[in-house]
Amino acid sequence: MHAHTRQWTNVARTAALVVLLMAALSARASAYDYAGAGGRLGMASPNDLDGTPSLGVHAEFEQTGSRVHLQPDVMYWKTNGVRDVNPNFDVYYHFDRENRVSPYVGGGVGLNFVRRERIDRDNTDVGLNLVSGMRFPGENHHVFVEGRYTASDISQISLLGGVTFHAP
Repeated sequence: MHAHTRQWTNVARTAALVVLLMAALSARASAYDYAGAGGRLGMASPNDLDGTPSLGVHAEFEQTGSRVHLQPDVMYWKTNGVRDVNPNFDVYYHFDRENRVSPYVGGGVGLNFVRRERIDRDNTDVGLNLVSGMRFPGENHHVFVEGRYTASDISQISLLGGVTFHAP
């Protein structure tokens, strides 16, 4: 299959997956409100490449009284002439109530827009995310430390820290 055709096939599959996910969540998602936004910074270890700094931004949506959070985000890293811009949609669950230190677990799906500069080649593929971490509450924010595994054409393990500033 031609690389260009493969890329559009991956985009079509991803679009279909996102539509199905949104349809499945639509009844419940209407009850989720914007809760805040923030960023994260850490190290990524992409498969067969050197470790590299990774950074990202995210928004957070929650339902009052629920421990389930919806978190769209965008991550970025670059190493060895390869870069990945990675928009994701993750869902996570924290085990203790909102104003307490709490572990969390989650997962999601994302797109990996990979650019290989040395061979002038772009690739887009779907990635699956597994996330686990610890949340630490603050007055108008919470900080977190998390481990993240992304299964994709260039799978990666990341260790990140970040902050989410709560909406007023």
